[in-house]
Amino acid sequence: MSTTRAAATTGTTPWTLDPAHSQVQFGVRHMMISTVKGQFTELEGTVHLDEEEFGESSVEVTIATASIDTGNEDRDGHLKSGDFLAVEEHPELTFRSTSVEGTPDDFRLHGELTIRGTTREVTLKGEELGRGTDPWGNPRVGFEASTKISRKDFGLTWNQTLETGGVLVGDEVKIAIEVQAIPAGDEG
Repeated sequence: MSTTRAAATTGTTPWTLDPAHSQVQFGVRHMMISTVKGQFTELEGTVHLDEEEFGESSVEVTIATASIDTGNEDRDGHLKSGDFLAVEEHPELTFRSTSVEGTPDDFRLHGELTIRGTTREVTLKGEELGRGTDPWGNPRVGFEASTKISRKDFGLTWNQTLETGGVLVGDEVKIAIEVQAIPAGDEG
């Protein structure tokens, strides 16, 4: 079952991502022998969840590019520069779903990912992790999803050739997302 984003907001309940309990992580090969991992620490978004017709659901997320954190200040500075994310010119990454296929336990979230002003279609494989009520009586729902992208598809082409062969930074970026959301209007 598939639907467009325009139809996806009809008859849905909006949930707001809880940034304190949500993570967007990534991993990229370094020197072709190890993986450098990092995360973005500032994000916001809305899940329009349709309980009756899950395929009518949709997601919109905005991530602050300057919030990139790999645990190394020099590397983070380089990733924020014009060689990579160009955070001064492109302060946000965005994802807007275009359709959802499957069930909450096993879904494909299709959408448009924009990095550095370039938009490409991506598909995330995901699942609902569960539901509960926090100590303050707020309902919560959790999801996880993952995908792989080519950084070159988004204009992130900087690299260095190694004397021993290969390159310093791999092209494939693995993305893992885990979020909690609460009903819109319950943010505090």
